[in-house]
Amino acid sequence: MTRQEITAFYQQHHRRVYNTAWRILRNSDDAEEVMQDTFIKYIGRKDGTPLTEEQTAAWLSRTCIRASIDRLRERKRRADFLELYAVDESEVEQPEVPLEGWEVSTVLKALEQLEEPYRLVLNLVLLEGLDYEEISAFTGKKETTLRSIYSRGRAQLIKRLGK
Repeated sequence: MTRQEITAFYQQHHRRVYNTAWRILRNSDDAEEVMQDTFIKYIGRKDGTPLTEEQTAAWLSRTCIRASIDRLRERKRRADFLELYAVDESEVEQPEVPLEGWEVSTVLKALEQLEEPYRLVLNLVLLEGLDYEEISAFTGKKETTLRSIYSRGRAQLIKRLGK
């Protein structure tokens, strides 16, 4: 399809597809995304067989409805996940920040001068607030190794800041 054909096709069908998605999702942003995904799927169809106007309308409707239902399921899964793993902020252990009193730019410059394993672990613990278990999952290193890297890196950082 040429650009003009795609534009004409979009103008002809976009309201119906959007409205279908919106009635299911009740969210404008999600409905627009589903609509765009539906058009992209139609334009990228593998079988190049031409469809009649009725077949095209039915194809767009079916695809839009399926994509909307998938989006609802995704929302439900995300909400269930967040509810299941919701953490009370008072229970979260805040990382120890031994660098109080220093300007952020000074600390960041000193962090950049550290060697790689120290810089990575210090960034993840101090700046990102991750715990050793999470960092272990990212890096594949044991938690005890990460604790050791953190303490050595912290000592090097404080030494650099003291100079």
